[in-house]
Amino acid sequence: MHVLTYLAIVKVALIITLVYLAYIDFRTFRLPDAITLPMIAIGILFNVVGMPDPGLVSPISSLLGAIAGFVLLWALDKMYYWTKKQHGIGLGDAKLLSALGAWLGLSAIPNILLIASITGVVGGVLWLHFQKQTIRSAFPFGPFLAFAGIIELLWPQLLQALILNSPT
Repeated sequence: MHVLTYLAIVKVALIITLVYLAYIDFRTFRLPDAITLPMIAIGILFNVVGMPDPGLVSPISSLLGAIAGFVLLWALDKMYYWTKKQHGIGLGDAKLLSALGAWLGLSAIPNILLIASITGVVGGVLWLHFQKQTIRSAFPFGPFLAFAGIIELLWPQLLQALILNSPT
């Protein structure tokens, strides 16, 4: 099988998985370990083994991306817990960001977080409005992480290109 065909199949499978996870989180406020943990392991393995060609990113970037993805959201939740005495983000979100880091590498984490945060603010306001909830109500963040991961998978470095090429 041609390398580009193989890579396209992998990307489609990853997108389908991310859409499925977004749907689950949207409906249940849960991101199942049965999907997120294998995504982390398979993402690292894919980038280490590089079947049949090099993976999407280097093995070290994959490993560091997985670690940074989890640690960033875990630390954010801990800081929020220390100040508010309640959790602000679920560990499922941290595992999903870890999986995205494993697949797309350390350099993708800032872009994913920025896209997910911007779309999450807009989506969160809409969610709270249509669900007739208050600002203190929870809403799922996983769909926004999944959306950002898909954007970064299909158009890597899109934000930098938009920012750096914009007229001043």
